[in-house]
Amino acid sequence: MQAFPYSTTATPSAVVVPPSLTLPVIESSFPRQLHPYWPRLQEKTRLWLLDKRLMPADKVREYADGLCYTDLMAGYYTSAPEEVLQAIADYSAWFFVWDDRHDRDIVHGRAGDWRRLRYRLHTALDAPRHHLHHPDPVVAGFADSVLRLYGFLSSTWNQRFARHFHAVIEAYDREFRNRTEGYIPGVEEYLALRRLTFAHWIWTDLLEPSAGCELPDRVRKNPAYRRAALLSQEFAAWYNDLCSLPKEIAGDEVHNLGISLITHAGLTLEQAVDEVRRRVEECIGEFLEVEQKALVFARELDDGTVGGKELSAAVESCVGSMRNWFSSVYWFHHESGRYMVDSWDDRSTPPYVTNEAAGEK
Repeated sequence: MQAFPYSTTATPSAVVVPPSLTLPVIESSFPRQLHPYWPRLQEKTRLWLLDKRLMPADKVREYADGLCYTDLMAGYYTSAPEEVLQAIADYSAWFFVWDDRHDRDIVHGRAGDWRRLRYRLHTALDAPRHHLHHPDPVVAGFADSVLRLYGFLSSTWNQRFARHFHAVIEAYDREFRNRTEGYIPGVEEYLALRRLTFAHWIWTDLLEPSAGCELPDRVRKNPAYRRAALLSQEFAAWYNDLCSLPKEIAGDEVHNLGISLITHAGLTLEQAVDEVRRRVEECIGEFLEVEQKALVFARELDDGTVGGKELSAAVESCVGSMRNWFSSVYWFHHESGRYMVDSWDDRSTPPYVTNEAAGEK
């Protein structure tokens, strides 16, 4: 279903996008979609956050819906079965909570806490059933969401997902060290690291259970399919950097494409903003070209057999979800309370986070 052209939050109103962040091609050529399960999804993810103690009850009550985490996923995996979308949405909400925990551990210099959490996430990823009752809610919540995701496809898909997320955990560790040491990575180094901290291949992996089909290597590695998947994720990561650049410069951050361009390419702030925007717009333009090639590839997979027809439909569904990611990410950045830094009492401390390191008492 196509979403309303305004917010899905409790107080719907027309969304105003700042001129510097407006992308007319997204607004005109990427109509918003929203899974019809979304209202229940929002409710059940809110309850899951409470049940897993990932956010205090008062913060869930005040902030969870306005953070729009379920909107982001319901606007992406629009063809997913309800059970799959629910598992993905809960996992996504966990990911944001983990990202906030990582940030607070850096801000408060909790290197030991982060080191222990990193180790526990690695072990929970390989044996989630054994960590469902871990005292640290971030570990237990991760185990619960991963175990559910592992139930949709084969052990081969599970192993690929685990391999990709082990790399994400290690990338978060590299970011931890970079930020605590004040190290600003060069542009190419940053881009490679960003593909991991943004979990490009995790969100791409999740296209498959959403389409109800584990894709063979020859499909996933097809140049048009793989390029379309990468471009959709690069857009999301770089648009996030574009939206976050002013507040991250104000907070002495080191991880942002704009900051790497200022430091290592000698650009001014204005030039860096223009360059990030140029890259974002190039992503969109190239995606529109490669999307057509990926759809032709999908149609060619239909060889007249039942299996060929199913595989063709699954690939077409995955490419459609890649397209959805552009509009979902775009509007999320202008609706989620996660980015409304000007409304916070303390611009350095998001009001929806806690500063304690859970599980370390």
